Amino acid sequence: MISPTGQRKLPLNNNPGNQVSENLVLHSSLKPKIIFKNYKLLNGRIEKLVCRVNDGSIIVRFDKTPIPKSLTDIVCPHFLELKWAYGCPFDCSWCYLKGTFRFRPNGKEPVIKDYDKIERHTRAFLAEVAIPEILNTGEIADSLMFENGDNPFSKFIISIFGSQNIHKVLFLTKSSNIKNPLELESHNQAIMSFSLNAIPVADKWEKAPSVLKRLEAAQKLYKAGYEVRVRIDPMVPIENWKKHYFYLIDLIYEKFLPTRITLGSLRGLQSTINGCTDKSWTKYLSESSNWGEKIEKKLRYEMYSAIIQYLHQKYDYKNIGLCKETMHMWKMLNMEHKKIKCNCVW
Repeated sequence: MISPTGQRKLPLNNNPGNQVSENLVLHSSLKPKIIFKNYKLLNGRIEKLVCRVNDGSIIVRFDKTPIPKSLTDIVCPHFLELKWAYGCPFDCSWCYLKGTFRFRPNGKEPVIKDYDKIERHTRAFLAEVAIPEILNTGEIADSLMFENGDNPFSKFIISIFGSQNIHKVLFLTKSSNIKNPLELESHNQAIMSFSLNAIPVADKWEKAPSVLKRLEAAQKLYKAGYEVRVRIDPMVPIENWKKHYFYLIDLIYEKFLPTRITLGSLRGLQSTINGCTDKSWTKYLSESSNWGEKIEKKLRYEMYSAIIQYLHQKYDYKNIGLCKETMHMWKMLNMEHKKIKCNCVW
């Protein structure tokens, strides 16, 4: 493992440079096993997809959200996680990792897994799986939280995905530390996604690089040829919220053109609410769902519809998705949840 200070604990059989030979991956008894499973998709089709690689400690499908049946059920596609690490160095008030890792002595303090194992599992997946997938590295960790060590994760994993042209790796981050990915000439199989918020919201509840620094980082990656996506999530109905979120959209368009914008509103699982110190944000929550407490439905609709309309009318932008929203909200907004295109999928 690698400690938050960047000191990597090498396995006893580690070879120079953390390189795993193709022969080891493809032919030895250590070859990871790809486990498939039949999944019912949001559009109703049944498809045989990867469930996990080996024990699922590195690559596993996020399938915690059942296919929605009632209007109050949450819509979320079953995407693949690349669980290279867990934890986060930032300290956002509503961070769900505080609840997820509440039983760990060090809470959400970052821990990076063994690079050899990550490489073996990833290369086995890339070699054997024919159906294109996006592997999300930012579900339980900030994807750019380990960029100052001798072997930064971005260079390590992007080079592995660059060996093929079927699957892509997704980075999700609040970091502005993009020096390493900018040094890579080949990065066609990587997607960079930035979590952004209205500036007053970020200033009050997000202990992370400023929104302006994140936007500058996104702009540099965009100019370098990366596909760049945006998550405006969680939106919070502060005073004059419309003005602040419209301003955020204008700032985005001053810097770059995102390939996709995913919107999400404030929500809190009970474990998250219990695990956080600053609970001032919870005053906006008043409605229950099967994914925690939410902002009242009518107000959520007003926020989504205002931002979607602003994107349509001012920028002619329509590549918009919703994150962890109810089927009812998708219908209220006249959006087709069965053809969902949000941050974590194609």
